[in-house]
Amino acid sequence: MSVAVYWFLSYLLVRLVDQALVRTFNEISQSASVEAGAGGEMFRISDIDWTDNVLGQTWDRRGQLLDTNLPDLNVPFDPMGLQSPVPTFRSVIFRDLHLRVLSVPMVIGQRSIGTVQLATSLEVVDATLRALVLVLLVGSGIAVIIASLVVWLTTRRALAPLQDATRTALQITRADDLARRITYRGPPEDEVGQLMNAFNQTLARLENLFHTQRRFLADVGHELRTPLTVIKGNVDLMRRMDSADEESLVGIENEVDRLTRLVGDLLLLAQAESGKLPLDKRLVELDTLVLESLQQMRVLARDKLQLRLGEIDQVLVCGDRDRLKQVLVNLIGNAIQYTPNGGEVVVGLGKEGSQAKLTIHDTGPGIPPEDLPHVFERFYRGEKARTRSRDGKGFGLGLSIAYWIVRNHQGRIEVDSKPGQGTTFCIWLPLADGECQPA
Repeated sequence: MSVAVYWFLSYLLVRLVDQALVRTFNEISQSASVEAGAGGEMFRISDIDWTDNVLGQTWDRRGQLLDTNLPDLNVPFDPMGLQSPVPTFRSVIFRDLHLRVLSVPMVIGQRSIGTVQLATSLEVVDATLRALVLVLLVGSGIAVIIASLVVWLTTRRALAPLQDATRTALQITRADDLARRITYRGPPEDEVGQLMNAFNQTLARLENLFHTQRRFLADVGHELRTPLTVIKGNVDLMRRMDSADEESLVGIENEVDRLTRLVGDLLLLAQAESGKLPLDKRLVELDTLVLESLQQMRVLARDKLQLRLGEIDQVLVCGDRDRLKQVLVNLIGNAIQYTPNGGEVVVGLGKEGSQAKLTIHDTGPGIPPEDLPHVFERFYRGEKARTRSRDGKGFGLGLSIAYWIVRNHQGRIEVDSKPGQGTTFCIWLPLADGECQPA
């Protein structure tokens, strides 16, 4: 900016000087006359009123000085200007003076008869430009200092929350305290506020995953302890008896089966959560699958409760038949398990828009509101459901497996429950709209 200002002002001042020289030439040229001489025509400028700030010279075509307002000066201001066939402006150094010179050839027809040179000092222009350079240098220096100070303060203020975030992150790392959060006093919608919010959300998720992992390890340890204790006890009994006891072998076999099912369920959950659950997707008649599952679960219900089919519609979905049946068996089995004698479990199937809606409703004790957000977590059991069933098959993984199977079918599973009024699980699956694409 300083260079542009300097160049523009320099150009403007020199242009003003040139215009003044042109006006002076126009004034004095009105008194010019041509006279015959020994060498031919020559021109004279009579009655010249030279101004104090303009120096003038008239030269004939042989280079002889005819007139000037500087006595005892017979040297041209601009020797090169005398040779120019057209009017020219030049800045020259003449006897330590910085001059702006206008050289105008005087022509009659196609023949030059002399030259007029007008000059004016550029001392004022040079002084003005020197003062401008000083002002620009000082102003630029002050501007740089102010700008640096503003940038430093702004950057320090902008980076302060990031420094707080760094300190908090280091403290969390050293203390393993994921419950800490970063406080930001600025507007939450700006870039730093959004970053702090995202960081806090990440911390919250990490904290939740950490607690989930810790609870998962504790639950797995608890689930493994019982069958391993039974196996160890039966082995010790047979060692003391020094013979293979059939009852002990059956007990060991049952506990090994339970451990196998637990490992299989955990492997299935790991595959589902990683998005690598193997699915053999085909067109599935969901209504037929519901009827088949109901027929199978009636054996479990026996005379304990009434297991009946509600409204049902013909529904075709794209999915893995065995996995979808696993979901139905899990949900219907849970409903039967937690519904008291004389209760009722109703299974219904219908369509809503482009979605299939499958419902399993029971008249059991319901799920407390504080337990509802956790029913699909691994090993989670509500207070009324923590006692394992007598067959020892429950691990608290059924609903988690059902949730992830439905998710991998691009569906969703919802639960609605009120204590004392029963529970309703609702599964939404996209209807088949053509051929199934294998997963």
